[in-house]
Amino acid sequence: MKSLLLALALSSCFATAAVVESDVCVYGGTSGGVAAAVQAARMGKKVVIAEPGRHLGGMTSGGLSAVDIGDPRSVGGIAREYFTKLAATAGVTLAWDKAFESKAGGPATGGAYAIEPHKAEQVFNDMARVAGVKVHFKARLSSVKKDGPHITEFATEDGTVFRAKVFIEATYEGDLMAKSGVSYTLMREGNAKYGETYNGIHYAEKFLPHATYSQPGENGRLKGGQGVWDRDFPLDPYLVKGDPTSGLLPLIQSGEPGTPGDPAPGVQAYCFRLCLTTNPANMIPITPPSDYDPKRYEIVVRFIEACLANGDAMDLRWFSKHDALPNDKWDFNTATFGGNLPGASHAWPEATCAQREKIAKQHEDYHRGLLHFLATDPRVPEQVRKDMQRFGLPKDEFTDNGGWPHQIYVREARRMISDLVLTEHHTFGRQNAPKPISLGSYGTDTHEIRRIVKDGFVTREGKTAGGRDGAPPYGIGYEAIVPKQTECDNLLVTFALSASHTAFSSIRMEPVLMCTSQSAATAACIAIDDKTPVQQVDYTKLKSRLEQDGQILEWKHPVSRKKSAH
Repeated sequence: MKSLLLALALSSCFATAAVVESDVCVYGGTSGGVAAAVQAARMGKKVVIAEPGRHLGGMTSGGLSAVDIGDPRSVGGIAREYFTKLAATAGVTLAWDKAFESKAGGPATGGAYAIEPHKAEQVFNDMARVAGVKVHFKARLSSVKKDGPHITEFATEDGTVFRAKVFIEATYEGDLMAKSGVSYTLMREGNAKYGETYNGIHYAEKFLPHATYSQPGENGRLKGGQGVWDRDFPLDPYLVKGDPTSGLLPLIQSGEPGTPGDPAPGVQAYCFRLCLTTNPANMIPITPPSDYDPKRYEIVVRFIEACLANGDAMDLRWFSKHDALPNDKWDFNTATFGGNLPGASHAWPEATCAQREKIAKQHEDYHRGLLHFLATDPRVPEQVRKDMQRFGLPKDEFTDNGGWPHQIYVREARRMISDLVLTEHHTFGRQNAPKPISLGSYGTDTHEIRRIVKDGFVTREGKTAGGRDGAPPYGIGYEAIVPKQTECDNLLVTFALSASHTAFSSIRMEPVLMCTSQSAATAACIAIDDKTPVQQVDYTKLKSRLEQDGQILEWKHPVSRKKSAH
């Protein structure tokens, strides 16, 4: 017995004492995390990825198959290499030298990279393996040690210690950044702080309740491009129609509408981007949660009533824009009443891993219940029910999670506050960020922050979906991915970077994350070689290496400005 106890004690000791040494440690195996790790490895450094979950690729392999990007000509380096490899798995060749073209009134963006999630993950795995990157899964951050402003190591919940010369924060949440004592915000700053237009509490005219809508074209869009999945009717929010004392329906949040432009808490709504199939031989039925109650979806019934009164010939697109993938699969997006669960995401950024699991389950249960409701409830139009009944979860996707995505869509969480804060002035082309290390090119796309009552009706607060007044792709400045030097001198932050809430709504796209992360890794390697804080990296040297590796740092194409409509 004594020998057994001694063996167990020694085993425990060795388990908690495990130390992983590297030159560059990337925290977060997102698409950006993989790009950063591959770049650092190619530059001759010993590299590890510490990923809290069980998979590489983040949202790009986690259901976001129809990847959004403004202009493919703004994407270079490893991101371009990755998507080229991914498209090749389906026999597709991407045209990197051409802008997207608008089709049938839709926006000139997205869908060109629509490939199955498991193939996306395989490309990430292969690139990391070929580069010699060591990956540690289930590496949930526990603590960080610093020597002054210098991170020396961090530990994970299982006791593993990761030591490196430079660390790259590539998670969606910015956990390593936060535990390292770096300044950040979770506030929508308000317009006054940086002289912006779309920040803080916001009500976009086209997403306010409208009594009537025109009928869409065959692609489900109105002439201006707005889809049937974005329809906001003046819906009564109360349990008993017209009676505020009866209480709010489920899925409606309490709270005052507030004053437009004022600062306010709250991050964008999260969802799961589902990959569904219509192939019965590859299908897992979508089961409802154990506590399914159709009463939870009463506001959806009222939405349906309004649509039918408007003359809509409803189908499944009213509840989810869905883009075709190879092999009878579809990438399901969200809608006015789709996968998004406004408000439930607000606690996520600061939550523990265990708490995040519960929040993710809350989103999953809501979404499963909604899909079951759409497929079975007699109050749902027959065409919608028939459409929904065609779909199920694919057996060959997310095989360790029953076909359900392993990654919730964290559209926004913590945002660093550094010496440079990117704002609308940068994304709209009114200012140029110094020392660009990548380009952003997408529009100002903010999913709703709250679903509340305003002027007696259900209203989505905080949602925007517009362009950038025709501005060209814009530079993401190097100083936006490094903390203030007094706070941390060997950390680079690539998703939770320094940007205002509204600027981040454009910057947050996955290809941009990959480009920015590759540049961060390049800077990390230069900082190691030159024995300098990351803030003091020689930009001339950095720029030269980035261009050598195919990164796009400047926009050199003609621009035709058109005023965007919000």
